[in-house]
This record gives sequence, structure tokens and C-alpha cells, in this order.
Amino acid sequence: MPRKQGEAYLGNPLLKGPNVQIDYSKEDLEKYVRCASDPEYFLENFMKIVTLDHGPQLIQLYDFQRQIIRSITDNRFTICKIPRQSGKSTIMIGYILHAILFTNNYKCAILANKLKTATELMNRLKFAYESLPKWLQQGVVEWNKLSISLENGSKVVASSTSSSAVRGDSFNFLLLDEFAFVPPNIAEDFFSSVYPTISSGKTSKVVIVSTPNGMNAFYKLWKDAAAGRNNYKTVEAFWHQVPGRDQKWVEETKKSLQSERQWVAEYECEFLGSEDTLIKPSKLASLVHENPISETMDGLKIYEVPMKNHIYTMCVDVARGIGSDYHAFTLIDCTAMPYKVVARFRNNTMPAMVLPNLLSVVGNKYNEAYVLIEINDIGQQVADILHDELDYENVATITVKGKKGQKVGEGFGGGRTQYGVKMSQQIKKTGCMVVKEMVEQDKLILNDFDLIAELSTYVSKGASYEATIGYNDDLVASLVLFGWLSTQNYFKELVNTEIRQRLFEEKLRKLEEDLVPFGFLESDEDDLSRDASALARETPVNDYIESKRQQHRWTDKDFDDW
Repeated sequence: MPRKQGEAYLGNPLLKGPNVQIDYSKEDLEKYVRCASDPEYFLENFMKIVTLDHGPQLIQLYDFQRQIIRSITDNRFTICKIPRQSGKSTIMIGYILHAILFTNNYKCAILANKLKTATELMNRLKFAYESLPKWLQQGVVEWNKLSISLENGSKVVASSTSSSAVRGDSFNFLLLDEFAFVPPNIAEDFFSSVYPTISSGKTSKVVIVSTPNGMNAFYKLWKDAAAGRNNYKTVEAFWHQVPGRDQKWVEETKKSLQSERQWVAEYECEFLGSEDTLIKPSKLASLVHENPISETMDGLKIYEVPMKNHIYTMCVDVARGIGSDYHAFTLIDCTAMPYKVVARFRNNTMPAMVLPNLLSVVGNKYNEAYVLIEINDIGQQVADILHDELDYENVATITVKGKKGQKVGEGFGGGRTQYGVKMSQQIKKTGCMVVKEMVEQDKLILNDFDLIAELSTYVSKGASYEATIGYNDDLVASLVLFGWLSTQNYFKELVNTEIRQRLFEEKLRKLEEDLVPFGFLESDEDDLSRDASALARETPVNDYIESKRQQHRWTDKDFDDW
């Protein structure tokens, strides 16, 4: 029976309009049924793409493209690490095309790093749709620049990735294309505001596809997926899996690139940080982040609970809390090397005058942690409120000694004193060099993803270091403060004195255990207590440390109450 071509949509002869009846031949029906059940058959026999050398051509699937289709079909969450110019976007468009044709009321969202890229992806989808025979098409209801609606209720929209993208709508399928190239602040806002509403569905699918671009949100998702820390299934491809790419192609491609580094990142798909980073790239690549054991909505992440008699320092970089730079602190266990980050905080909306309350609460929980605050701007007010109004005693006192610079805890040798330290070129230089040595020699354990990511873009500029344009370095700034603090005599004495105190307590405990069989604890408990106190006074343990030791007897209930 001859087929009717049907009426065109808005005069476009390549598109079938809505409510147009098509008479199918037996052969058409057989092909239609097979297309509906076999995406790979559909793509290789009916989806056309435009090639540079041959113009419109049917797609020829590579093995890794088939793997992507099967992973998306079988799993809700898929993440793909694919080299440049390997057909990653094409296969995504093919999957979406199949889904909207053969599934009723199927809504898809295409989000790309740039609106231009999203528009290009939509244009590819439109070309593929227009190339289909009319008997495979659904009638078109809307055909706009960034959206398509079909008579079966299915829909596709395209947009750039942002905190407002596709907000307020529900989707069955979300594609995040070139996600590694989305600016960090936008990626963070997107995942906190839009992503949860989409991924919370029971059947919705999320696919993230990108070429690596440093240590960012895509890097974290990939590493977590590879380690089994999230629900994403990984699919990766390599440049040699694309037919026609041989050694000659490699040599020609490298000539067109700016550096070997670009080849490694874009075609070998290695996660590389920026060049000239404070921490050498090979060390950055080996750092492993952990999932926090606790996390709050305002940016506090905890990796280890407070430990009785442990020594903690908290170094704080203060911002204005108006959505640009971040308040940030790193809380470090300094009890013994290697030192370890046990908690961190980063937030760019919290009012600065609220920050002291958070510092007080966290500091007190961690054995009245020693707090060093950077006071170049509004930080001085934060330090004053923390010490004077909240009665937090363990705020670092800095003595300014003219040409000798700033010193911690040396208030008896003359000079002006202040709560907190003013960042200077010399302090930053010293802090950077110490952090570099500690991290590269495994004397400081960094387990926070955002901290590692900031270090991957913390680069040399002149005689100093700072974040690459478009990135932040607030957590790194707090780490640099710690690096400088660790060079101060006061810090060394604090740590050594605490260690000596713990050794004394351990010896005293063993002494008490040895005396138990002789009954001395029952008959002479008061005398033993007095003897222990006398012995403590004879040891090099100052009254301040002793008072802190007496105050902190951590129990499980203490932490549960927190």
C-alpha cells in the first residue's frame, strides 16, 4: 500500500505535523518494531550526522559508544570520561532521539558548559530528526531554537548549566555535557539547587559526559564512582578506540596542540591540575579525598571526631559573606606527624558577624582548638568578637615587632599586640613553602576534595602564588596560615608541652596500675593524689595546659550531644 507523506510542520517538508496519519507497509512496521526495541539498530540504520569529509552520513557505532548506550539503558546514573572529538556528544544525541521517539511523555534536558554548546547539540538533534523517514517521526508540536515538543508528549530542552537551569520542571533524562568545563561556582550551585530535584526521582536518568579538565566537580564524581562512593557507573574511552587514529594521526594532532600537557589531558584523559602549581602535579594526582563523616548545609565538613587530649589548631580566612570570596577554615590535628585535616568550613553567604559563633562552637568541641584568624579586612572584628564577647580564650595573640615582623604569643618582649595575624608577603611566602614541604613529604594529610581542588589551581604568579582566574583559594589561604603558624616557637612549644603531658599521664596511669595489687589505692588514695599533683608540678607542664587537660574528658555522650 502506498504511504502518504502527510502534512509538513509549519511548511518544513522534512517534518511531520501533528495528527497526521501514516499508512505503514509491512516492511515499515517490522523496522519500526525493531527500532523501538534495539537502539543500536535504530542509530546505525536511521540516524544521520554531518561529517567534515563526506557530509551527511549514517552513524557507525564504535565499541565504546555501544557500551555507553548499554550503561545508560541498564543504570540510572552514568558518567563517561571520553577524549576530544570521539563522538561522545553524537551518541548522547542518538540516545535522546531514540527515547523521545519511542517513549511517550519522555522529557529530556540537555545542559552544556556554554549556551553555544547547548544550541549546537540541539541543532544536531534537529538535523538527525529531520533526516528520519516520516513513518519513524512523531508529529511535531513545537520546534524552537532550544526546545522540541512532540505529539506523543515527549520533549527536549537545551540550556547552559546553571543554578537556574530547568528549575521547576521534572525530567526523565538529564545530560550534562562537557561538565568538567563548567566553572566551579556554577557547578556547585547547580548541584545544590537543581540537581537534587531531578535525581531524586525513582526512574530518572542522569548522564555526565566530559573530557577531563583538571581537578573539579567532574573529577570528584569520576573518582568517587571509580571507588564505589556514589551510584554512577563509569564508562571511559581512549583515543585509539576511534577507527583511523594511528601513530601518524597522533603526531599530526600533537603538532596542532599547544603542549604535550594538552595532549595528555584532552586525548589521554588524565586529570591534570594547572601548570606551575604550589604542589607538584604528580603529588596532587596522588592525593585521595574522603567522604566526610558529617556535613552541614552551610559548608562545614567533619572528617574525624574530637579525640581526648588531642591538640587542634584552626586557621581562619575571613571574607565579607556577600557571595564572592569565602569564609574558610581548616581544623588540623597537630598531635603528631603526619598532621591531618579533621574538619573544614567554606561559605560565601554567612554574615561575617555570625562566623565567630561557629568558630566558638567548633573550637570548643575540638578541645578548645588554638585559633589563628587572618585580620587584613573584616577579620579583626571576627577575632575581637570571638575573644571579647564569646570569651574564647584560645585566640592567637600576635605581637608586631617592627622589622622583625609578627610573632605568635610573644607579648612580653615589647611591640604592639593584636588578636589575629595580618597577611603579608613574607608570611604568605613562608606559609606556602611550609605547606609545600609538608604535603609533598606526607607530613600533612589532606582529605578534603575542595581543598585538593583549590591546590590544583593555586599557581605561581610573580614571586607569589594565587588562584587561577575564575577559581577560589580561600581554603588554601587558611592552610597557608597554618604553614606559617607551624614555624612559630609558640606553636612548637604548645605541641611539645602537650606531648610531654600525655607521656607523663601515661606513666602515671601505669604507676597506678602497678600499685593496685598492694591495696594502696584504697588506703592511701588522697596521699597518692597529692603525690601525683606534686610530681606534675615538677614536670615542665605549664598551668594553662594542665587546666585544659582537666577540663576535657571527652566521652561518647559529649559528641552525641553535639
